[in-house]
Amino acid sequence: MDDLVTLAAILEAAARVRGLARVTPLLAVADAPELRRPLWLKCENLQRSGAFKVRGAANMLLQLSPEERARGVVTFSSGNHGLAMALAARELGCPAVIVMPTTAPVVKVEKARGLGAEIIFEGTTTLERKARTETDARERGLTIVPPYDHPWIIAGQGTIGLEILEQAHGLATVLVPSSGGGLIAGVSAAVKRLDPSIRVVGVEPVVTPRMTRSLDAGHPVTVAAGQGLADGLLAVRPGDITLRHVQAFVDEFVTVDDAAIVRALVWLFEHARLVV
Repeated sequence: MDDLVTLAAILEAAARVRGLARVTPLLAVADAPELRRPLWLKCENLQRSGAFKVRGAANMLLQLSPEERARGVVTFSSGNHGLAMALAARELGCPAVIVMPTTAPVVKVEKARGLGAEIIFEGTTTLERKARTETDARERGLTIVPPYDHPWIIAGQGTIGLEILEQAHGLATVLVPSSGGGLIAGVSAAVKRLDPSIRVVGVEPVVTPRMTRSLDAGHPVTVAAGQGLADGLLAVRPGDITLRHVQAFVDEFVTVDDAAIVRALVWLFEHARLVV
């Protein structure tokens, strides 16, 4: 378990990525009649590139050597991590290659290209994209910036946990969406190391319950590929390192279906005026 990210690593990441990643607001929602307790929303939809992923990508790129950055980086992504890496790479003058699924949303593809990234399409699953990424990295001398299963990525995402506890006090529960697990690994590590009494709950789509199945099995499990509205949450297997963080720091995992996701999107717009 010596690859669990330390609080010191997360604090160092927060200082490192300052300037490339925003400190996003934590907004209180108070006008929904069904709420029985205070609810806070950490608005990473207002982050640069539109998602939390820029935190981890920037933290990793900033720790590469100048020679590694000059040769370029490559990643596999359904969109959000690729956009984040493309943005961080552009800011640092680093060539970027993104291996995307053939089903990637056009808007994410065009945004990545607009940031100067080279796009390669490969398959529909994370495992297919990962294999192509490893081949290109080997043949072209590129450094792989994985979307979630790396301590530097996890530490970068963990800066969200630091901000949550700085922005609100007396929290009882933190809910975190999960795909490969980088976000929940980092957030749970930060939250539990700062306040073990806070409950951390992971949430994943019912069509790809890889973390739920892996926790039950005690090791990473690959589930069948599924289709769903949350296109960024459809990884078929958790990371080895991210699963170890979840086992150490997460109290519970729940699954949600597309109908629940739609209700949540509408609820957020009506009660928080957020488009997510």
